Amino acid sequence: MVVQVKPRIRYSSKTMEGNQQKVEVNILLLGAENVGKSESIYSHTDKIDGRDICFNIWDSLCPQNGEESGYFNDRQLQWADGYILVYSICDRASFNVVRQQVQCIQQAKQKLASTAQIIIVGNKRDLQHRRTVSSEEGRLLALSADCGFFEVSAAETYHGVLMVFHELFELIREARALKKGPAGFKGIVRSMSAVFGRKRTE
Repeated sequence: MVVQVKPRIRYSSKTMEGNQQKVEVNILLLGAENVGKSESIYSHTDKIDGRDICFNIWDSLCPQNGEESGYFNDRQLQWADGYILVYSICDRASFNVVRQQVQCIQQAKQKLASTAQIIIVGNKRDLQHRRTVSSEEGRLLALSADCGFFEVSAAETYHGVLMVFHELFELIREARALKKGPAGFKGIVRSMSAVFGRKRTE
């Protein structure tokens, strides 16, 4: 997977032993087929600034055909605190899918009054000889959409993947601080089963 750990934002602080708080964030991981992803729902816990951060990750595949609109549904968008959009630097069609996903998410964010953050990730950086999407194109797309941008090689290094999730967490934290209201950090995180029901068996 391209991003196996791990810009409306919902935090959930759970009291841990020793008064330590565990923070949960919901990440929707999107990308076309054949970009180094799989279809699954899982969690990953990491420690950032001394605090346990639990990333609930919905890794969702999207149709390669850019004309299809079934990228994601409103339930996924309402659940997500942040988005990671993945394309392969060796596959221009997957980059075009991400371009359309960015537009769809931005429209949905306006409708939902969401402040969720987005990071665009170009995967398979180790396959430079097969590159069809330049780094500059990825950066320009991210700049035009006010998104974060990374290029990684999930096959070669875990550290680059971690950096993506850490950066998204920081964007979520900053956005939350700017929009901090009466609820503070007491956002309600619904369980996977409550939001999505039982996971479909393959």
